[in-house]
Amino acid sequence: MQNYAKFFRKEISGLKQKKLFLLDMDGTIYLDHQLFDGTLDFLDYVKSIGGRYLFLTNNSSNSADKYVEKLKSLGIASEKEDFLTSVFATALYLKKHYANKKHYVFGTKSFQEELADAGLNVTDTLSDDIDCLVMGYDTELTYQKLEDACILLGRGVPYIAANPDFVCPTWYGYVPDCGSVAQALFNATKRMPKFIGKPEPEMALLALERTGFQKSDTILLGDRLYTDIACGVNAGIDTALMLSGEATIKDYEESSVKPDFIFETIKEFLKFLK
Repeated sequence: MQNYAKFFRKEISGLKQKKLFLLDMDGTIYLDHQLFDGTLDFLDYVKSIGGRYLFLTNNSSNSADKYVEKLKSLGIASEKEDFLTSVFATALYLKKHYANKKHYVFGTKSFQEELADAGLNVTDTLSDDIDCLVMGYDTELTYQKLEDACILLGRGVPYIAANPDFVCPTWYGYVPDCGSVAQALFNATKRMPKFIGKPEPEMALLALERTGFQKSDTILLGDRLYTDIACGVNAGIDTALMLSGEATIKDYEESSVKPDFIFETIKEFLKFLK
């Protein structure tokens, strides 16, 4: 296991002051259905210092309820209030800007149901009265959805996507995420969506609002520079890049987005905390 302290941009002693830990999930604390070594010890440590952790995820294919079930299967007890998802952030955005509109939902049934539960008028059937196209990471993707989206984009309807991630990690590699499908639709229609979720700062700022912690108390952990780390930077909070998921040292060296700390795994991060 390598030590990446030479890349630290802040004093490591500052980690001792952190009380709120904002955690990306896939690629940071687990990969697909495999919990990373050290995750449970880290979560226990946060509780032992009187701290708090929240899970922030751009994965818009699942609801918070689904993530409670997922973490339970990995041995982590959690509640809905422990999560801030891009679906939640998208619902807030739509209620603020398009509350009384009819939305075509390009995504999973879970994504559609969560938007409906938030009080939005949603459908997955193409019609003439649709006002807005809303897209998420769709593990139930069909060609019909792609065709419907192209028709709607040709009409000029507002276009919102829950997250900009190009890929989602799995145990065997990567699969196309919301950002990749948006790029495919751009190739066909020359339109890109308004992206919600990380790297926008809102999810991190909502976490501060929910918990009452200050920015100085907080650090965001993630495995992607262009979403996780950029979110923390945009929100004005410290960040730590985990090399257990998508990003590599080469990505770090080539990126204009720089984390405050780099660790190979969450287990190594915990060693520095202690």
